This record gives sequence, C-alpha cells and structure tokens, in this order.
Amino acid sequence: MSKSILRMPASSAGGESSPIDPSKLISGQPMQETHNMFTNQAENFFCGVWRSDAGKWNIEYSEDEFCYMISGEAIICSEDGQTETVKAGDAFTIPAGFKGTWESIGHA
Repeated sequence: MSKSILRMPASSAGGESSPIDPSKLISGQPMQETHNMFTNQAENFFCGVWRSDAGKWNIEYSEDEFCYMISGEAIICSEDGQTETVKAGDAFTIPAGFKGTWESIGHA
C-alpha cells in the first residue's frame, strides 16, 4: 500500500469547540476549536488546526508541541517571566515541561 502526503487546510472548520478550562483562565471567556487531522499508528503524534478567541490562561505542557501560526497573534510568557510574541507566519516549539501563560490577541 502506497503512502501519500496529507495536506492540512488553514481552517479548523469541522473541529470540536469548547471553552478554555475555567480553572486555567486568567482573563476573557475564550472558546477554542480543535480539529485533529492526523494521528499516527503509535498514537503519540498528532497534527491538526487549533484556534481560540481572545483571552489569557495558564498553560503547562506535558508534551513537546510544534506550532505554526496561520493567523492572529499570541503572547506566551514562561513562569520565570520570559515573553515571546508570536504572529501569523511564525513557527516555534514549546517544550515538554513548559509552564506559563498563553494570551490570544483577537483570534489566534
């Protein structure tokens, strides 16, 4: 059986919509939408599209995550105060063990 390339659309249409966990919320009432488009056979690699409304919440990563911003802007701040602003066209990795805050500015 031949393997083929799977392209990811720049939309989360068809994804699951839910509020950001209230126990993590700092400001706003952001909704998030997640559309997982690929899971490997070992079920330890996932790929898809995620978006959120404006708001700020605490984050704690138990896995490494690669992100490519399709649209919007976010401010990511580590628990020691190091701040990164990311926007459409930026690619970055958040390492497992990272703790801090994520703030979506408008739609991200």
